Amino acid sequence: MIEESGVVVSIEGHYARVRIERRTVCGGCAANGACGTSLIERFFGRGSIQVEALNQAQASVGERVMLGISEQGLLSASFAVYFVPLAGLLGGALAGEALAGIAEGGFADAAALLGAVLGFALALLWLRGYSARSRTRPEQQAVVYRVERGVPVGIPTAP
Repeated sequence: MIEESGVVVSIEGHYARVRIERRTVCGGCAANGACGTSLIERFFGRGSIQVEALNQAQASVGERVMLGISEQGLLSASFAVYFVPLAGLLGGALAGEALAGIAEGGFADAAALLGAVLGFALALLWLRGYSARSRTRPEQQAVVYRVERGVPVGIPTAP
């Protein structure tokens, strides 16, 4: 199980909306802020994100909690998000080029581009449906599984 801690900001039925502070990756390697990742972090900032999670621990607003998601669920969702649009893009380009070759004309590149755009759009539509379906699949949901008692919330740490 992959874990992350956060603070509950609202409760909506059986779900809790949890704010998670993004962690920095700098300081953990020899480059210490002189890499592309640190540049991206400085550009976009370290803000927080909010995650909707099944509230199995019955946490209340303001409590610090531990979230978890199964490795298998995260792996399958990552595969869908990264591979399917790429496959749609490439498959559409190949299909467009093949159809242009059958039609006897000099517009194979334009047909490949049009096919790539169409394939990518279809992949994104499929991904939208996949996302809606995965909301009801327990292995792909984040779960609030523990309330961390005695952990102060909102107290700044020393630099």
